[in-house]
Amino acid sequence: MASISLSRIGWATPDGHSVLTGVDLNFGQERTGLVGRNGVGKSTLLKLIAGELQPLAGSVRVTGTLGLLKQTVRPGERETVADLFGVTGALALLRRAEAGAASVEELAEADWTLAERITAALIRVGLDAGPDTRLAELSGGQRTRASLGAAVFAAPDFLLLDEPTNNLDRSGREAVIALLAGWRAGAIVVSHDRELLDRMDAIVELTSLGAARYGGNWTYYRERKATELEAAQQDLAHAEKQAAEVRRKAQRAAERQDRHDAAGSRRAAKGDMPRILLGARKSNAEASRGAGTRLADRRRAETQAAVASARSRIEIMQDLSVALPSTGLPANRTVLRLDDVTAGHDPEHPIIRDLSFTMEGPERVAIVGPNGSGKTTLVTLIAGGIAPILGTVSVAVDFAILDQRVGTLDPAMSILDNFKRLNPGATDNTCRAALARFLFRADAALQQVGTLSGGQTLRAGLACVLGGPRPPALLILDEPTNHLDIDSVEAMEAGLRSYDGAILLVSHDETFMANIGIERRLSLDPQGGGNP
Repeated sequence: MASISLSRIGWATPDGHSVLTGVDLNFGQERTGLVGRNGVGKSTLLKLIAGELQPLAGSVRVTGTLGLLKQTVRPGERETVADLFGVTGALALLRRAEAGAASVEELAEADWTLAERITAALIRVGLDAGPDTRLAELSGGQRTRASLGAAVFAAPDFLLLDEPTNNLDRSGREAVIALLAGWRAGAIVVSHDRELLDRMDAIVELTSLGAARYGGNWTYYRERKATELEAAQQDLAHAEKQAAEVRRKAQRAAERQDRHDAAGSRRAAKGDMPRILLGARKSNAEASRGAGTRLADRRRAETQAAVASARSRIEIMQDLSVALPSTGLPANRTVLRLDDVTAGHDPEHPIIRDLSFTMEGPERVAIVGPNGSGKTTLVTLIAGGIAPILGTVSVAVDFAILDQRVGTLDPAMSILDNFKRLNPGATDNTCRAALARFLFRADAALQQVGTLSGGQTLRAGLACVLGGPRPPALLILDEPTNHLDIDSVEAMEAGLRSYDGAILLVSHDETFMANIGIERRLSLDPQGGGNP
């Protein structure tokens, strides 16, 4: 029977920051959602299971085969779907065989069903592509589908999926949900997608306190978690009340002893008590005080231990608070204008054709459409990353862009240094205060961006772009919720609702779009058209 067992796992970053400590987990033939806040070690846990990282303490035992889907696929210029599937050599052998150029030994090794099985895996994840398709030609969502197809291709005993619905359009999300709904082997799924998590058989929550397993799906987990948290808070309140009562009783006992000692001293001062009796009373008083002190200390230690035990059941969570200054953008100001724009990376095959579009004032517009329809290309065009083939693009206000990989940040620099680079003239105190609002306090602001998790990187990007003294009048967001935990998404929603500038958003998250007040949609289609 295939299984995965982790015993007392410990792991830390190269700079010594502890990520996982004493984690014990077992996974069987079921679909398990792995949840938790950004940076708590979910992706690290998958890498330890896959053998890409080695634990600093404890052991990992895997019985069975693994299929791994990573968070991102960063292809080389010539890398193909076949490379992703690991079958480039086997396909080359088939082609030599078909051309009559293969040896007898090679023919014996040929897998004649290979191309058919690759096609079936790609159809299973809803991707219209072939083995020779270059990954660089695919959108982020299409590459995610290709990676998922590669993960299921060899029918592994366990799927390890890291944010499988990131970058996917609605049909892509439904394909992932359907695939997992019919998956009868094991699966460990790191995700913040509540719809996907509701299809799981169990939820494992990873926190700074360790790992806890809950049978059932996301909805059941949230109900259980709320009940447990309420019980833990009641236990903590009771323990703190008991500790306060012990302190009050100790104080009253000490005051009584002080009054008794003072009365004895006054009698001794009158001289009407034999010296031997005075000595006995003094010894008894000292013994009594010492016993009382020891008893009080023991009770205090017991109640403090009870408080610590109750508090240890509650993870102290800081909320992300995004309070933004005003941009001063007037309602009638033209923010963005596209006139008859045709664009793409290949002039012979433009992705966007004859698109005209205008934004005015603090308008909130979502660019929507299936994967491959040109959403990211349009964002790159507006930001000046590529020039239009035909037509004109005019951005009339200052703007900032956060793309899917937070390319505004230098991964070799610290968060603090990135903030100073993007906000020249800001004082050190201003930088520190802005980063603290995004939960990068004290030494956390000195972390190198390249060492951060996906969610932490996006949070750092938000801090550096929005945390300055005057936010940009236009904010361009490309799938901003992809790597954020649910608490951080809700905090971002609250911050963007208070932002008074214009927002141009690429997203497939309908809940997020509704919560930040999207007013209009620019729909793109794969044929290059647009419908403002």
